Amino acid sequence: MCHGGPVPTTVSVPDDWPAHPDRSLALNRMGSFDWDLVTGYMHMDVPALDVFDTDAADYDGRPESLSPRVPPAESARLDALVSSALKSGAESYGAYFRIRCRDGELRWTHTQGRVMRDAEGRPYRIIGIVRDATEELNHSAERLGLDEERRRQTTVVEATTAALAHARTVQDVIDALSDAHGLERLGSMGMVMGLVEAGRIHLVAEGPQGSFVPGTRFTRIDEEYPMSEVVRSLQPKFIQSPAEFADGYPYLWSKITHMDISAAAYLPLIAQARPIGAIGLLYQDKDGFTQEERNLLVALGSSIAQSLQRAMLLEQEHDIAEGLQQAMLPRRIPKVPGAQIEVRYRSARMGRDIGGDWYDVIPLPGGRVGAVIGDVQGHDTHASAVMGQLRIVLRAYATEGHSPATVMARASAFLHELDTDRFATCTYAEADLDTGVLQLVRAGHIDPLVRTRDGDCRQLPVEGGMPLGLSSEFGRLEYPVTTVELDPGETLLLCTDGLVEQPGADLDDGIRLLTGLVRGLPGDLRRLADRLCELVDERGGDDDMALLLLRREVPDSEQGGGRLQQHVAQNDPEALVSARHMIGAAVRAWGARERADEIELVADELIVNALMHTDGPAIVTLRVLAGPERRLRVEVEDRSSALPRRREAGESGVSGRGLMLVDRLADVWGVEPRGGGKCVWCEFSMA
Repeated sequence: MCHGGPVPTTVSVPDDWPAHPDRSLALNRMGSFDWDLVTGYMHMDVPALDVFDTDAADYDGRPESLSPRVPPAESARLDALVSSALKSGAESYGAYFRIRCRDGELRWTHTQGRVMRDAEGRPYRIIGIVRDATEELNHSAERLGLDEERRRQTTVVEATTAALAHARTVQDVIDALSDAHGLERLGSMGMVMGLVEAGRIHLVAEGPQGSFVPGTRFTRIDEEYPMSEVVRSLQPKFIQSPAEFADGYPYLWSKITHMDISAAAYLPLIAQARPIGAIGLLYQDKDGFTQEERNLLVALGSSIAQSLQRAMLLEQEHDIAEGLQQAMLPRRIPKVPGAQIEVRYRSARMGRDIGGDWYDVIPLPGGRVGAVIGDVQGHDTHASAVMGQLRIVLRAYATEGHSPATVMARASAFLHELDTDRFATCTYAEADLDTGVLQLVRAGHIDPLVRTRDGDCRQLPVEGGMPLGLSSEFGRLEYPVTTVELDPGETLLLCTDGLVEQPGADLDDGIRLLTGLVRGLPGDLRRLADRLCELVDERGGDDDMALLLLRREVPDSEQGGGRLQQHVAQNDPEALVSARHMIGAAVRAWGARERADEIELVADELIVNALMHTDGPAIVTLRVLAGPERRLRVEVEDRSSALPRRREAGESGVSGRGLMLVDRLADVWGVEPRGGGKCVWCEFSMA
């Protein structure tokens, strides 16, 4: 039978339910309960209901009836405790929790239960006791000194430790302790801190403002200063009165008398059994230190020392890691005629977390330049080492004259062959600064941006392949080339994802945000690069960032000329398409727009003839000839010494028209021997 009423007859309950408690429990202000887990009913005797300040008439035998007496947070904690005991196979459990009496008073209660299980280990019943523990805990609080002052002091330690938890640098530690909140927590009006460096104490923080004593920035450990003394002795020094301060340290006191200091506490900062520094807390209107206050300050000194040591190690590791990263990057960026280039690198703020972000600028023959941005997976020195190797081989492949797609494919194969599980994303752009033609290849990297001459900015969609290393592993080394034109005054922006990643936003949102930011930033390239780095610093990102800006300079004359050379390999239709695009762009850039179609058609015929009738590549060169009449010359070299001959087209009309077309469209043309091969050339008037 439940205390609050009969159990329904349709419910099966144990024969001995409810259990018969020891009557001596009631004499000790304890109550008992018997909880049948099968039916959900819980019998509680009168003393148990008294503990919960509940009348028998208000209890219906179900635990839910007690919910008004148990605050939600306590109820959730109890439920979790009982559930854990049942699932873990425990035989018993115990807990202190609070109940809310009918008059609103909160009282402490203790419960202890024994879990009964069947032969298969399934719990079916809990028998236990509950008792009022308010008086017990109050006596314990008095016995342990947990009065208001002790709780306040405990809060000070916890708050200071929490403030120091996120300190990553020595300055972070100083800021956490010396700002208004830090001093308020410590109850002091000022703080000084020194670090042990090469047998001296370097004062790194002092306050309040104007309290610095000349000649104390660096002091010897054997000098008569309180910080020197605590570092020597490894014991705290509590100065309880102005007279004690003046007697113990007359020189220092004479310099700070105006601060009206009434007491001071100097603590050694000890980490791993050695002093790393000392901290001094200065007080006004304070008369000595109680033993509890001394204990509190010693505990604070230990916490500060641990945070300070962690910050110092992180700074050292970060400096080493950043030095390694910088050593892997190019030492200088070459000056490239026709372009203005700015590069930046920002390391991650978190300790030794550096990554494999890199940039490179590669001068190429014929007035071209290669621009590289990339990111090796990972944030450690291994990523940085892989980055250095990858940067070198990619530069080597580019300077050997390979096409952008081949450069990327070979770099991927190289990374796959390294003894590493890392992959890398990368974008390689090859720019002809005379014509403005850009050939871009992307390996899993984010798209570049282009800022126009009038300050607008847009994302430049570049068809991409797989990241380096992965493309070789999966046998997908195809890297499509995207060819666009960079007009004079336009800027190509290449960056790693550290510049575009935003907390709580995906990468696409970050790129859109960056695009909008670039529109509103200054046009000067150096200022633009600096401002983008400042944005990263302000955001406090935990990823490193590399940035490369390449601006095509505006020529002195819009009708200026130049020289363009392109290699077109056998069985490389992509190179042929690229050559056609570059020729058209060069012709338009050099002021022969009216004859662009003719020149492009003739050059295309000469290139195709060289590829069809020889067994090697074709080298096409365009240049503007100096003289009273501006003329554009097209030259196509091949390895065959056999001279071309003009012939009539056959009945099919498929072949035989090449030289006839050249003769009709060009102003003049001819053939010259070149070493083991020849050069077919033609010229066009640009007047």
